[in-house]
Amino acid sequence: MNIGQAIKEASIDLKKNLIRSALLDCEILMSKVLNKSRKFIVMNPNEVINDNEYENFKKLIFSRTKNKPIAYITGEKSFWKYDFTVNNKVLIPRPDTEIIIEQVLKIYEKKKSLNFLEIGIGSGCIILSILKEKKSFLGKGIDVSKESLKVCKENANKLGLLNRLKLFNSDIDNFHLGKYDLIISNPPYIKNLDFNKMYDEIVKYEPKIALDGGLDGLSEIRKVISKSSELVKIHGKLILEIAHDQKYEVKKILKNNNFYVNKVVKDFANKDRCIISTKI
Repeated sequence: MNIGQAIKEASIDLKKNLIRSALLDCEILMSKVLNKSRKFIVMNPNEVINDNEYENFKKLIFSRTKNKPIAYITGEKSFWKYDFTVNNKVLIPRPDTEIIIEQVLKIYEKKKSLNFLEIGIGSGCIILSILKEKKSFLGKGIDVSKESLKVCKENANKLGLLNRLKLFNSDIDNFHLGKYDLIISNPPYIKNLDFNKMYDEIVKYEPKIALDGGLDGLSEIRKVISKSSELVKIHGKLILEIAHDQKYEVKKILKNNNFYVNKVVKDFANKDRCIISTKI
């Protein structure tokens, strides 16, 4: 059995199970099994694989036929410029969330030092990416999930950032430590009724606590904004990821908590995705 034959066979299985990115997924999983780059897999279809490698590959393919996300099968997800460790205790990083990092780097391009907080840190992909880009920034992160904090700490260690990051196991309501120049958050914002309509690989595998925003999708956003009003310095900024249809409601909540809305940033699909505000 060679790489090309194994991938062709597995790709047919994935397509039968309505996996949309069958060929790509097979290439990624084969690269995981062989510990080779995807480029190597594509360029060497005639490379022979041994029985053990083939069996391991089939096990991973079987998991994918059950709609288990690729990131949870491989245990990692590329985000910004880095590969982050992930498991089913943390949300899989999405490309649209990179907008938060882009905006932070743009706003604070000339800032030499910054003390900032992330509410709901998850895998740490946002705060750690910012810390890698800005060598003098200091970050704190909170999360209600101890398992998420373990994943974040592992990623921080891998990126050499433990000395500039402090983590706290806390919910929003009970966190009162410090005053910050900037607060960032990608809170749960999916409406209750919409959650179960999402793809199986999201509903069955990703942590509901990181996605479910309550009846109107705004319950956690309200908490984040209220707490941020308490913790951010005057003229400090709050940068939030939001759902594409939440702009007007979130603007109202921000204004009621003494924030001035600077702008709303669109994602790669030209949908409203990030809202930037300043404490007044």
